[in-house]
Amino acid sequence: MKITNSLSGKMFDTANILFLGLFSLCAFVPFLYIIGGSFATDAELMARPLLLIPKTISLDSYRYIFTTNMLYRSIFVSIYITVIGTGVNLFFTFTMAYALSRNYLAGRNLVMNLVIFSMLFSGGLIPSYLVVKELGLLNTYWAVMLPGAISAFNMIIVKTFFQELPVELLESARIDGCSDLGVLWRIVLPLSKPIMATFALFYAVGHWNDFFSAMIYLDDNTKWPLQVVLRQIVLLSQGTIGSTVDMDPNFVKPPDQSIKMAVIIVGTVPIMLVYPFLQKHFAKGVLIGALKG
Repeated sequence: MKITNSLSGKMFDTANILFLGLFSLCAFVPFLYIIGGSFATDAELMARPLLLIPKTISLDSYRYIFTTNMLYRSIFVSIYITVIGTGVNLFFTFTMAYALSRNYLAGRNLVMNLVIFSMLFSGGLIPSYLVVKELGLLNTYWAVMLPGAISAFNMIIVKTFFQELPVELLESARIDGCSDLGVLWRIVLPLSKPIMATFALFYAVGHWNDFFSAMIYLDDNTKWPLQVVLRQIVLLSQGTIGSTVDMDPNFVKPPDQSIKMAVIIVGTVPIMLVYPFLQKHFAKGVLIGALKG
C-alpha cells in the first residue's frame, strides 16, 4: 500500500529540512573557519576576516606546535589518561549503579540520597586538593582520574536503565548459580553495550579535554597531558610565560591567531576519530538515556 503525504505534511517536511540544513551549516562553518585559518598565512588572515578556504596553504603553525618534543610525549600521556580513566569511570559507575538498582540492598535509599546530595553540593577546590594531597596522589596520574571516578548524574541514568531490565532474566541467572558479579558480567553488561558506549564516549571526551586538574595536581611537566602543553604553547606564542615549553628558538613564529586555530585542530581531531567506532551504539544509547533516564 502506497502512503501519500498531504500538502501540509510536505510543507512540514520541507521546513524541517531547511531548518536542519541551516542548523548544520551554522555548526559546520565555524569549524571550517578554524581549519582554514590554521593553514592560512599571516597576510591572508589580516586581509580576509572570514576565511574558510585559504588561497595559500601554510603549515607554519603546525610546524611551530610540533617543534617541541614535549608534545609527542603529552599525546601518549593523554591517551593513557583517557583510556585508563575511562575504564575506571565505567567500572565504578556500572558496579555502583548495578548495586543500587537491586531492591534488596540494605541502605540503598541512604546511599542514593548521598549521591543526590553530591550533585547539589561539593567540597570545593581547596578541600579536594587537600584530600588528594593526603592520599599521596599529587604528581601522579591517579590524581586526575580518581577524584571524578563516578559522575552522579551518569550513575543515576545507568541505575535507572538497570532497573528496566527484566527481573525474571536476572532471577533465572541467580537460580542457575550466578553470583551478583556473575549476573552483572554475563547478563547485565552484554545487554548494556549501547549505554556503555555512550558513557564511555562522554567520559573519554572529558578526560581528553581536561587540563585544569593536570595544572593543579601535576607539577612535573613531563607528565602533562596534551591540553596543558597546547595551552602553554598558546601562552608562549603570546609572550605571557617563560620557557615552560621548550620551543626551537630558531623557528619563525607564525601569527597568534593561526597558532590558536592549529591548537584547536590538534586537540580536537584525535578524540573525534573515536566517534565513528562508537556511533552505532552511541545513537542507541542516547535514545535509551532520553527515554529511561
